[in-house]
Amino acid sequence: MKTQKSIDIIIKLSNIRRGVEKILLSWEQLDPKLQNEEVKKYYKILEKRKLSLIFKRLFDMIVSFVLILCLLPVLAILYIIIKLDSPGDVIFVQNRVTRNNKMFKIYKFRSMVENAEKLGSSVAVVNDKRITRVGKFMRKLRLDEIPQLFNILKGDLSFVGTRPEIPKYVNSYTPEMYATLLLPAGVTSLASILYKNESELLNKSSNIDDTYINKILPEKMKYNLEYIKKVSFWYDIKMIIKTVVEVIKK
Repeated sequence: MKTQKSIDIIIKLSNIRRGVEKILLSWEQLDPKLQNEEVKKYYKILEKRKLSLIFKRLFDMIVSFVLILCLLPVLAILYIIIKLDSPGDVIFVQNRVTRNNKMFKIYKFRSMVENAEKLGSSVAVVNDKRITRVGKFMRKLRLDEIPQLFNILKGDLSFVGTRPEIPKYVNSYTPEMYATLLLPAGVTSLASILYKNESELLNKSSNIDDTYINKILPEKMKYNLEYIKKVSFWYDIKMIIKTVVEVIKK
């Protein structure tokens, strides 16, 4: 009996480890853009943090599943409100980049008018006329990001990590910045918290994309790269609590 229990435990641990391997690929499996000396420094750090990555993924899977179940009534209410507020699909789907330079479809509640990307920049600014009435409310409380729980459950996102960028912004990364793609992208991070009002900075710019790529993105990346050096289960918990506090303050 004891032998069987021991075997079961070993099997479970083995499955968890296989899950970690999907998060941190071997160096040879990485996208060629990540296989540079700048990225290798961060890769070596993560190799020593495999236990933290195990807890990180387990936390993401369990909590995202529980939150999806608990928030089903909220999802239903928001679905109806968005549908009644403005024409267009309720769920906004966009191609973003995550771990290993992989493209994935991110899910959000639509907070802008239909086809908003064709009417302006890929990033929103203060008093952006493309944002709907319901959208303003959702963005303030980050309710538009609730559907990303499904992205987390799938493994494309983590609760904490570098915010996923669209391909054209990733193409402007320096060799070192590609280190942020060693791990799944995240819903929140210290950079996201510190630059929560980035739309105000962009509002003053005559060229929004240029300002984002050359000024805001490099500054945010400093914090994102620092996160790789600190990555741990408890650091993630700290960031999640900090994010909740910031949303409540807002």
